[in-house]
Amino acid sequence: MKIAIVCYPTFGGSGVVATELGIALANRGHEVHFVTYRQPVRLGLLNNNIYFHEVHVPEYPLFHYQPYELALSSKLVDTIKLYGIDLLHVHYAIPHAYAGYMAKKMLEEEEIYVPMITTLHGTDITLVGKHPFYKPAVTFSINQSDVVTSVSENLKQRTLESFDIRKEIEVVPNFIDKRKYETAYTDCQRSLMAEDNEKIVTHISNFRKVKRIPDVIKVFYKIQKKIPAKLIMVGEGPEKERAEMLCDSLGISNKVIFLGNSNEIDRILCFSDLFLLPSESESFGLAALEAMMNKVPVISSNTGGIPEVNLDGITGYLSDVGDVEEMAENAIAILGDEKTLEQFKQNAVDSALRFDIQKVLPLYEKLYESAFKGRFDKTI
Repeated sequence: MKIAIVCYPTFGGSGVVATELGIALANRGHEVHFVTYRQPVRLGLLNNNIYFHEVHVPEYPLFHYQPYELALSSKLVDTIKLYGIDLLHVHYAIPHAYAGYMAKKMLEEEEIYVPMITTLHGTDITLVGKHPFYKPAVTFSINQSDVVTSVSENLKQRTLESFDIRKEIEVVPNFIDKRKYETAYTDCQRSLMAEDNEKIVTHISNFRKVKRIPDVIKVFYKIQKKIPAKLIMVGEGPEKERAEMLCDSLGISNKVIFLGNSNEIDRILCFSDLFLLPSESESFGLAALEAMMNKVPVISSNTGGIPEVNLDGITGYLSDVGDVEEMAENAIAILGDEKTLEQFKQNAVDSALRFDIQKVLPLYEKLYESAFKGRFDKTI
């Protein structure tokens, strides 16, 4: 099958999932075409089954904001016609599903019918989509999709509660490829980050307010008072400077390492002992899943889809949003005893295997086949 994938090409969860899905589909023999404004960060060298089509947005002084949706829909029309695309899979409702719908309507004028699958990832529903300016467009785009999926049961329920949805929403969880972790690093170079007696605590995100970055710092502050430890902060975003200032005010700047964005997440997690994710909201918690696959237990909030990934008392612990005290106590309980730490590490990787891509990929392929077979239903 020839599949066009539209996503954000950034370090964010939706872009990562879309890219990894496309790579896996290509490895299964499908022809995959990525259509976005920049080559996705997780997309390495292209191969015979993977193509990238860049969306260019011409600069016109007439427009205060350049019309990316218009450029994207036009690029989709050209790509679908030129390569004979069978199916369109868009990740994120706005603007991708909206642009996808316009492309579909333009193609129907030429009697070309391409089904569209829309995958909801989180902030397109919980943040952007609920804004009064965008809500009608989000609702319309979802209802005009041929198939709609969400990455967690929690996100599905929140979507149904917040929007007037007339489509069935299929839950297809985010995933991880266990084969990428079968060859463990023989030397993680842990000594570059910490002393032998220090535990390594890690946080990875886009440093937005929803990630509650100050809580990460506060939890670690309490940990390091009981256990020798270092904190590794991976990512960039608007909360980074505030986090650096908080570390300075708490007197722990020498124990916190800010690495910025990184393409070596697995190497960083390789030498990590604990992962912190105290977010205000998470539709799934992909960062937690990646940590677990690297045998790193998780201390997290109990919001959104996180409890579907991080199992309380098994792969880590869950706490109410903002309960820094309990999060720190749970972290110390895990890190303070080597036998307990090893058990949580093993539980983490065992549980992560529930989301192996080889279990999730067939769910998408089944939806693709169903949508492709039913592509003419609306015209009959």
